Amino acid sequence: MAVVDTLAVFVVSLLVGALGIYLGARLVTDESDFTDAVVTALIGSVVWAIVAFFVGWIPLLGPLLALIAYVAVINYRYPGGWRNAIVIALIAWVASVVVLFVLSLVGFTAFEAVGVPGT
Repeated sequence: MAVVDTLAVFVVSLLVGALGIYLGARLVTDESDFTDAVVTALIGSVVWAIVAFFVGWIPLLGPLLALIAYVAVINYRYPGGWRNAIVIALIAWVASVVVLFVLSLVGFTAFEAVGVPGT
């Protein structure tokens, strides 16, 4: 049963992260494909984890490099350059925090999401 629970938490967290990226991309670039947002969230979380694993222990610099790597994934996946990627990431973070807050209030999930750093 623990495997099913873990998988369910992963899927819900990934969908919350993807929703945040989808909203950010929709507002900034008019991209409206949720599948792209899911793929971006998945790739972004893997890249974040890899970078954080190797340099995350370095105070300030490690988390900053992981965040830059995450924004780089968004920059690669969506048009508009670094400025748009940063804005998409910010909107994704805010949207994910709001959704996670509501889900945690109703007791559905813990306050974390795959695909959006810091949540």
